[in-house]
Amino acid sequence: MIGRLRGILEHKQPPYVLVDVAGIGYELQLPMSCFYQLPEIGQTVTLITHFVVREDAQLLYGFHDEASRRLFRELIKVNGIGPKVALAILSGLNTQQFIQAINHDDISALTKLPGVGKKTAERLLVEMKDRLKNWSVEPTDGLLAPSAFAEQTLMQEPVSAKEEAIEALMALGYKPAMAEKTINRLSSDGLTSEQLIRLALKSMVS
Repeated sequence: MIGRLRGILEHKQPPYVLVDVAGIGYELQLPMSCFYQLPEIGQTVTLITHFVVREDAQLLYGFHDEASRRLFRELIKVNGIGPKVALAILSGLNTQQFIQAINHDDISALTKLPGVGKKTAERLLVEMKDRLKNWSVEPTDGLLAPSAFAEQTLMQEPVSAKEEAIEALMALGYKPAMAEKTINRLSSDGLTSEQLIRLALKSMVS
């Protein structure tokens, strides 16, 4: 099993990244709550990973901290929650926010996430409450807690920032029409695709 990778960040297009480790390029999918913690292209990055083997694919998921990976692993144990939905959940709510939603029986916060209907949200509340009872959680305001990198670094806006943001939301399970409408509403000069995605996710789950 691949449990951790350390290498050069060669490419990132939410929710995918490519990390060069001794000449081998590893493609990983990250929840957006972890994606915001990435360094700039060309810098060294360390990611904790979860490896999924299916009949038709081998998938690698990356996380910037152990708590995110641990929660991801707990989520995919829930009936009806696969890696894709778990990734979407951790993109809309970070670890602390998800724990708070479970502890406060906040079903409305869960049903706003793609792939999570009312029945699935109710199942999450029942199954995750016991699993998370010993997890510590710090109060947090709003959704998608900002990272120092995302707040302090304003990269040059790529030509396809809007398109990349829309594609990322679709990859996370949002319907194309909703993704396009939300990004078009929030788009403005100077925003990168990552910043657009963060704003979009915040607006859709708040």
